[in-house]
This record gives sequence, C-alpha cells and structure tokens, in this order.
Amino acid sequence: MKKLGVLLIISIISVGGAYAQTGGITTATPFLLIVPDARAGAMGDVGVSTSADAFSLFHNPSKIAFGPRQVMIGVNYSPWLRNLTDDIFIGSASYINRFSENAAWGAEFRYFSLGQIDLTNDLGQPNGTINPNEFALSGTYALKLSETFSMGVTGRYFRSNLAFTGTNSTLQPINSFAVDVSGYYQSLEENYGTFNGRYRIGFNIANIGPKVSYVPGEEDFIPTNLKFGGGFDFILDDYNVVSINTEFTKLLVPSPQADGSDQDKGFISGMFSSFGDAEGGFSEELQEVTYALGAEYLYNNAFALRAGYFHESPDKGNRQFFTMGAGFKTNALNIDLSYLINSSDVNNPLENSLRFSLSFDLGEIYNDY
Repeated sequence: MKKLGVLLIISIISVGGAYAQTGGITTATPFLLIVPDARAGAMGDVGVSTSADAFSLFHNPSKIAFGPRQVMIGVNYSPWLRNLTDDIFIGSASYINRFSENAAWGAEFRYFSLGQIDLTNDLGQPNGTINPNEFALSGTYALKLSETFSMGVTGRYFRSNLAFTGTNSTLQPINSFAVDVSGYYQSLEENYGTFNGRYRIGFNIANIGPKVSYVPGEEDFIPTNLKFGGGFDFILDDYNVVSINTEFTKLLVPSPQADGSDQDKGFISGMFSSFGDAEGGFSEELQEVTYALGAEYLYNNAFALRAGYFHESPDKGNRQFFTMGAGFKTNALNIDLSYLINSSDVNNPLENSLRFSLSFDLGEIYNDY
C-alpha cells in the first residue's frame, strides 16, 4: 500500500469537496454526493429519471417500486485519485426487494476509504498510521400511489472519521443522520407512428439533515441536494431501444454571505433560502444549477452502449466532463463499465479510472415496461 503524508488527506478532502460545492458553497461529508455506479457514471451521472435498476437507491429511491425483478442486488467499485495513489476508493452494495406489485424496500451501504496515511512527529520520526474513512447506511421504503407514479422515503445514518488519532488535531468524527424524499413517474407505453415510446420524470431531495461539526464550536451543513430530471424511451422495435435523459441538480445549502449570516441559519431555513440568497441575484442562482445529459442504446435487453455529459458553471466549480460506457446483461447478471473524460481545467478525481458495477436480478419478473 502506498504511504502518504499528512498533506495528502488535506488534498483528498479538498478534491472531494469539489463534489459538494458551487462557487464557495462548501459542505461537510461530500462523499454523500459521489455517484457510485457505472451505469449512471457512463451517462454523465444521470440517474434520477432513468429506468429502475439495482442502484436506484442512490439516485431516486422511489424507482424501486417499478423494479423489473423481485430482488435486485448491486455492488460497485470506483477508484479515487488514481493518478495520485492506488489505495483510495469508494464502494457500495445495495439490496432491493419488491415484495408486492405496489411496494418495495431496500438497503444500501456506501464506504469511502481514504487509504493509509503515515504520520510523523515534529522531528520527522514515525508516529503511527491512520486509515480515515467514511460510510453511510440507508434504508428505503417506496410505494406506488398509482399505476404510473410512486414515492419513496429513505433514512440514512452516516459516519465520517477523518480524525488524526494520537495527534494534537482538533478534528473529531461525525455521526449523524439524514432523510431523502423522492418521486418517480413513468408513463404507459404509447405509439408515436413509426415507433413506440414512454417518458419518465423524477425528483429526489437527498440528505435532509442537521448541521454537523468536525471541529468543536464550528458547524457545517451537510450536502442537502435536489435532483430533477426527465427522459424518453424510443422503442424502435422488439430489439432496439434508445433512451435520452436530462438532469438538473442544486445544493439546498445557503450561499456564502459577506456578513457570515449564512452560518447562523438552521438546515431547514437554509434549504428554503438557498433558492434566492445568492448575492449576485437570480442569474447567480442559475449558475448554481448543474445539468447533465445522458443517452443509452439497448439491444435485445442484453447489450448497452452509453454516453453522457456533465456541466457546472465555470464560476461555480467548473466541473465539466464527458463519459462513456457499456453494459452486458443476462437473465440474472448485469455488468456495467464506465470511463470519464475530463473537459475542464479543474482536475477530476475519476480521471483515467475505469468504474465497475455488478448486479443481480432475481425472483419474480414484474411487467411494468
């Protein structure tokens, strides 16, 4: 395992923070926003309105009520900062059980390992090692409210342990909780002349929870995040389906204020004020919204090609990248791969990394499609 200095953990936190900031809006526990799976990763991180799969719990938990199989199990692995080290990664595992025609429950575990860090004292002598890490454990219940619409609620416990044990550091572990509220609409299949089609709309308000503290006396918001998107399936024939999806995201966290008043707000008031508190007015609020486009071609429900693009305003973080990937499906086994091509001057921790997902579809088949 590669040995790293203390300065590396600072850079890791800073790079990870890029996934939870826009124009100075920085939150604690940014790992909660990192997209874990390769299917979404191949489509510009789009997932709130795509078809249900084993990784729906992260993107839009209400989708699991439309799951194609009774049981879906997913496992993900994504290397992190591969250009710098080889022992930092994010992984996740999910289990979904659609126990009736109209309802489903699921559980997800996410783990972010920041590798091994060797510590030294003021004289440069060895002073032990630490293995900082973060994880989240979630439980979801989703219910169909009609033939075409479902809603879901998720409870999440998370822990962030970045403390330098045995040193004079004031960092302390975080233990907290959050809630997600989501909705998903999937139309019935309709004929459009030369092809059939269906459309989907989804939203997810994720990580609704209280402020947390890495340092005693200082509180930070967690990355409460709104996702909204839509998509359309072009069903060309029994073998060929093309899906086009778009997605918009916004942090529901107060914009920084010159007088520091944003830090005095609670997490509920901060969510509502985040829609109109940017000092640059409405135009700056729009800059805080990211957008992504994703496309998927599926042949015979067995092979998929995917591509996507993600854009964030140059003044609000400047994350911009293209993605591509493929998927392979059998009756029960699915394998997904994705690759990211950075198009921004800002380094991306997933550059030059191949992301991998494995999932299993088991049990009764549901015909919602």
